[in-house]
Amino acid sequence: MAFARVKRQTLVSTLPTNGNVEPSFWQAVRAETGGVVGPAPVENGQAVAAGTVMAVISDASLQAGIDTAQAKLDEARANLASQEAGGKPAEFTDIGNLLARAEFDLAQARKSLATLERLVAQHAVTQQEADAAREKVQQSELEIAGLEKRKSTLVTPTEVAAARARVGDAETALKLARQRAALSVVRSPMAGVVYGREVRQGSYVNPGDPIANVGRVDQLRVRVYVDEPELGRVAVGQPVTITWDALPGRQWHGQVDKKPVAIQALGSRQVGEVVCSIENEGRALIPGANVNAEIRTAVVDHAMVIPKETLRHDSQGDYVFVLQGGAVERRAVKKGASSLTIVQVLDGLSDTDAVALPSDTPLKVGDRVAATM
Repeated sequence: MAFARVKRQTLVSTLPTNGNVEPSFWQAVRAETGGVVGPAPVENGQAVAAGTVMAVISDASLQAGIDTAQAKLDEARANLASQEAGGKPAEFTDIGNLLARAEFDLAQARKSLATLERLVAQHAVTQQEADAAREKVQQSELEIAGLEKRKSTLVTPTEVAAARARVGDAETALKLARQRAALSVVRSPMAGVVYGREVRQGSYVNPGDPIANVGRVDQLRVRVYVDEPELGRVAVGQPVTITWDALPGRQWHGQVDKKPVAIQALGSRQVGEVVCSIENEGRALIPGANVNAEIRTAVVDHAMVIPKETLRHDSQGDYVFVLQGGAVERRAVKKGASSLTIVQVLDGLSDTDAVALPSDTPLKVGDRVAATM
């Protein structure tokens, strides 16, 4: 029967698991208008500056809206210019012609009245004829006064103000139409690397649909999935080592930043999501990668350790089979930190003890055995 001696050594306790990589800081890029996506100017993995065009969305109605708004603005500006000049040119000209005719008639009437008044003094005509000429002068003066008033009120200050307001409304409408058209050009909100691009040329998108993500990849965040029973071993600040199957032999190092706030299902597992920060020198590790993670949960110097496979468990708790005087004895133990191959024993064993390794022969307390070490 094979036994293993209790040892004293430095125990590095690690928690191996898996996780997913994402940038430490990133922003989603979404369509702000609907339409068909044109040629894609950027691809996944490409570094972009803030404001770089990520996609152009075609929508013929946007240019039509700009053209309509421009036409209405031109019309409103022409109307304002006419109002500020005194009204419509045709109306202004018509009143001017009527005034010129009325002033000519008034001059003729005054000349006729003066002649008749001289003749009345000479008793050549009757006073009644002079009075009729005077009435004609008054009528002409009233007509001119009416035309002058009509001319002065052809455009009121209120009408000019209304025309200016219509110009302002048309300018606002044109600005909004151009802003809507500008939304068809999707730009990166930040400098970073493109990843998770969702659309291709010819795709139709609705407002709010994702186009891609842009993030900084010099420092990454890894969401590590730790099984629920192991979460008690995890603490903020513990060292983390990341490996990626796509780049064998490479390692990335960081630390635990956040412990989980909830338990979630991951396939058949119940896990907590532990967030770790990782330095990404050379930017070789990319967002979206599925990686292997190893959290160093403890380092114990001069720990009493036994092989992990020697530790047994039943309804009474953890125990080992110990060699005692050539026979097997059950010994309850209290375990501490562990690694992939060894486990620390806090109580129940001494440095001179030997514990039974698993075998094909079932053991029971009191069995006599021939021990090999």
